[in-house]
Amino acid sequence: MGGESLENVEIDARGLIGDRWYAVEDDEGRFASGKNTRRFRRRDAVFDYAARTEPGGRVVVTRGGSRWYVGDMDLDRRLSEAMGAAVRITAEAGVPHQDMGSVSIVSTATLQWCADRWGGSPDPRRLRVNIVVDSDEPFVEERWVDRELELGSTRLRVIERVPRCRMIDIRQDGAEPGSPWLKSVAQERATCFSRSTPTSSSRARSNSETGCSQLDCRARNRS
Repeated sequence: MGGESLENVEIDARGLIGDRWYAVEDDEGRFASGKNTRRFRRRDAVFDYAARTEPGGRVVVTRGGSRWYVGDMDLDRRLSEAMGAAVRITAEAGVPHQDMGSVSIVSTATLQWCADRWGGSPDPRRLRVNIVVDSDEPFVEERWVDRELELGSTRLRVIERVPRCRMIDIRQDGAEPGSPWLKSVAQERATCFSRSTPTSSSRARSNSETGCSQLDCRARNRS
């Protein structure tokens, strides 16, 4: 599902609070996604929906002009109809909903470099990242591997690059990818961008509020 842009967010050892806490799960225990793996089943209809957390903590799911709260049986019924299989929204339990770790990061310069070289949109939503860092240097985030970053009062350690999949080339969350990137990313960038993991838990703020203490960034929760 589509996510939401955040002005500030709590981060704990798992990542951004609420990020991918819920998933669309089928009777085999596999989660709706844009790809097939041991944990995920490709169900592209999930990208027609978006989710956000209201101030009171309730999660609302929308599609067009319709809206439901998580836990609404009609939402599960609509999702099942759209996906052609019995599915339901479940909270994370024994099997993690996250695909590749806690927090993903990309810079604006990296996105623009990709768009300039391969065409298409530099919209960060096509990569489904959590943190977008304003930078003039493409792929600067890859030089941060094994280093710690400060976002507000939160510390993150960048641990590895993230292998990308077909999801960067599909329409989702309001983003129109335009030209495909995946083949070029595989050939020229080993299919990867970087990610990080929290080393301390606190609050990170985006530049729309007070700015990060070390990085100028924007946060986004994924659903």
